[in-house]
Amino acid sequence: MSDKLLLLSCCAPCSCAVIKKLAEDNVDFAVVFYNPNIRPKAEYDKRRDENERVCQMYHVPFLELEYDNDAWCKATQGLENEPERGSRCSICFHLRLKRVMEYALQNGYNQVASVLGVSRYKNLDQVNQMAAQASLETGVPYVHIEGRKHGMQELRQQLIKELELYNQDYCGCKPR
Repeated sequence: MSDKLLLLSCCAPCSCAVIKKLAEDNVDFAVVFYNPNIRPKAEYDKRRDENERVCQMYHVPFLELEYDNDAWCKATQGLENEPERGSRCSICFHLRLKRVMEYALQNGYNQVASVLGVSRYKNLDQVNQMAAQASLETGVPYVHIEGRKHGMQELRQQLIKELELYNQDYCGCKPR
């Protein structure tokens, strides 16, 4: 079986450079949007639509999994006052990565990657730890994709301007 990658994307600004590079490198991949943490729903819809627009530009399949903010709230209950990069983020990353890995198993993808650690507001080590845990639980390999170094941050900024991407000012979760 050849490698077939599923890329978890949180938003177009974080994923645009990675999508462009993977497409140019002829990687067999699809982008999956699974972000039950984003609220309100109108914000979720705006981010999903922008992400899908970027995928269409590079002829990359775009998938959307269920939007279940109630389940996300239940999973992170009691962590509402955690700071950015706190334990709420670990729970959130794990929940999303594990669900995407389960989807990958059921739908012919044999590896998962994400852009959850691309933003400078996120802790890449924290994302990678939760990905490793989800990978152990599901048996789906996690592929580390560089989204910050080797010119990727500059490409990302260029594409945000060039494509006039909607660039949000918060990660998505607005704790209750």
